[in-house]
Amino acid sequence: MPRQISLAMPDLRRTDATSVFVAQVYVPGRASGLETAAHLAEQWSRPGRPSSVLSFSCYLSTGEDTVLTYVQCDDGDSYHPFVRSLEGAAQWPAVEYRLRRSVRPAGNDGPPACVVVATFDVDGAERQDRVIDSLSDAIEGMPADRTEGMISANFHVSTDASRVLNYAEWTSDEAHTAFLGSTTREATKRASGGIPGVRPIGFKRYHLLHGIR
Repeated sequence: MPRQISLAMPDLRRTDATSVFVAQVYVPGRASGLETAAHLAEQWSRPGRPSSVLSFSCYLSTGEDTVLTYVQCDDGDSYHPFVRSLEGAAQWPAVEYRLRRSVRPAGNDGPPACVVVATFDVDGAERQDRVIDSLSDAIEGMPADRTEGMISANFHVSTDASRVLNYAEWTSDEAHTAFLGSTTREATKRASGGIPGVRPIGFKRYHLLHGIR
């Protein structure tokens, strides 16, 4: 039977998700984004999805110009054969990541209302580790009132050692907007900005449209 489609966020604490695949594509507006996301959810809920694919999540950016998919697997080798059996946008190329480190500031429990995905271009595995440790240590060293609304920051490394991705969960869009104008934001920019071989690509805020478990 097809897997159930829901609005459940992926569980980033699960230890069996040894591989994560992230794909992004630009869309010309909200209507196109919703149509694309519905197509993706239909494709990924088909019978025959391998049991090693633990979850599929599909998001639309708040700017309504990007659809993002986040897929957790316990065996990365099963991802590509299944994707090749799908149709249309479901065959988008994805970057394979491993979750390296998570930070959960105190006092921000509850289900996330949005996620912010930030990426960095890096020169190798050593730079991946260095920028993740620098950002994680900076966040962990902040008092609770400077991380208000940030539920978690989850740092991923690409398997080709060329990217770092931060999947950050937030209690609300407003909390993230406030963060962007805060001294906390400036501190995190300093934590990553001075590292040679690390280049910020940018970030987008997303809302979940479909989740399949």
